[in-house]
Amino acid sequence: MAWCPDGGVWMMMTMTIISFVQAEDSFRFFDLRVTYGNISLNKRNPPERVILINGKFPGPELSLVTNDNLIINVHNGLDEPFLLSWNGLHLKRNSYQDGVYGTTCPIPPGKNYTYDFHVGDQIGSFFYFPSLGVQKAAGGFGAIRILSRPGIPVPFPQPAGDFTLLIGDWYLEDYKNLTARLDGGRMIHRPFAVLINGNGNPASTSLTVDKGKTYRFRISNVGLQMSLNFEILGHMLKLVEVEGTYTIQSMYTSLDIHVGQSLSVLVTMDQPPQNYTIVARTRFTDIQSQNAVILKYSNTKSKTSKFVPRIEPGNEVDFSIKQARSIKTNLTASRQNAEGSYHYGRIKISRTLILESSAGVVNRKQRYAINGVSFVPADTPLKLADYFKIKGVFKVGSIPDKPGRAGIRLETAVMGVHHKDFLEIVLLNHEKIVQTYHLDGYNFWVVGIGNRWSTWSPASRREYNLKDAISRSTTQVYQKSWTAVYVALDNVGMWNFRSEFWARQYLGQQFYFRVHSPASSIKDEYPLPKNALLCGQASNRHRRDFTP
Repeated sequence: MAWCPDGGVWMMMTMTIISFVQAEDSFRFFDLRVTYGNISLNKRNPPERVILINGKFPGPELSLVTNDNLIINVHNGLDEPFLLSWNGLHLKRNSYQDGVYGTTCPIPPGKNYTYDFHVGDQIGSFFYFPSLGVQKAAGGFGAIRILSRPGIPVPFPQPAGDFTLLIGDWYLEDYKNLTARLDGGRMIHRPFAVLINGNGNPASTSLTVDKGKTYRFRISNVGLQMSLNFEILGHMLKLVEVEGTYTIQSMYTSLDIHVGQSLSVLVTMDQPPQNYTIVARTRFTDIQSQNAVILKYSNTKSKTSKFVPRIEPGNEVDFSIKQARSIKTNLTASRQNAEGSYHYGRIKISRTLILESSAGVVNRKQRYAINGVSFVPADTPLKLADYFKIKGVFKVGSIPDKPGRAGIRLETAVMGVHHKDFLEIVLLNHEKIVQTYHLDGYNFWVVGIGNRWSTWSPASRREYNLKDAISRSTTQVYQKSWTAVYVALDNVGMWNFRSEFWARQYLGQQFYFRVHSPASSIKDEYPLPKNALLCGQASNRHRRDFTP
């Protein structure tokens, strides 16, 4: 037995695992050990405490192939519970493995848990991260790349190399101090710096390339709140993939990557041989911060790189909106990661949700909400409470479909939806910051993005892209604007919808979709894993018998 922070008891189960796989699917095994470490992230500051995975910051990249089965054994060497979540992976029929507290009991200190899931028909660039509290502010994240199976056509030639860059804002303050600040009802300050692959020293690392060759760069914004702009000075970026969807291959001088988002570009080394700068810089803020990596041509004799800031025309928000609308799905690609039908614009809408963010003070503490409801974690993961039919943990329908009365109330917010429904979700942002939202277990089509200072109405549907909108799992909502998405609910389970502005998520800007099928069939949803950790009110429960 081990202590559970909600007052319950952890029950450690045997490590028997059930996998539903096809004979030709391969298995990949990973052993991830989570520990603390002290690392100097830049030259100006002393070493900081970070969360390491296998002694690395960032953690090791998980390199996978479509339809792989993953067996990931995570050992928690921290002094507090820990969970890993898989940003952008769909985990079909398997929300038990999602790695967020609404579905999974945390791994107690000194214990381990083995995740077991199938990546399904996915390709692309993703990342894993610690989902509890604000542990993400200390690291614990790493990249995930999923390659197509051999023989499956890819809509571009094989690149000469494949680089991964994890970019994100960073705080100097220890993550436990940040947690205490939020628990005390105060918002955390702005980030101190921008890191690239865990390094805060500008131009202290380099990537070597050959002139005339084309390389793939996979970039993920793993930070806590800031949108970042990515640029390779002197080179054009050909966008080819966004969170598992092949895109129309448009050319950009730079790309905005909002917190929680991932994409990949092809870059041809067509410039005179010398050193160039890869830059990640903050966006939409009056406090500018940036970091850089050197792009080094292999046959250059130059030992320096000149940094020349780019000045883009007009307002940066208008520029970013125009860019976002230009990102579209490549319908000619042989394989796509689209939910439901390619003809999503012809599917009848089952239900429209209008989700509005808000901020306020509740019980003299800062809180954030969606449709007036600020999420409060229950003492038991919601998925376990649903499985064991434990009453009083949550109530389906505890968050409304549309904004209601003024003010904020605290609730363990769960929205009930039906398997096979097709939703229109309109995200409203009345605030002066860019917000980003993510839905676990799904991709959605980003069908509409409003102009600055625009208001959504039913007439806004005339502006929707109903042909080739990008399919992704994380979308931004610009200041004083709106974003509309379509999503096909083909994945039964309990799925987290959240702000990727992590302090807001921690202080209530999230809820869960309960995607329900009355059939209770393994064709719709896998059963509770036999090695599942049980905690809270589920601690002393026994699994229902199941025969696969």
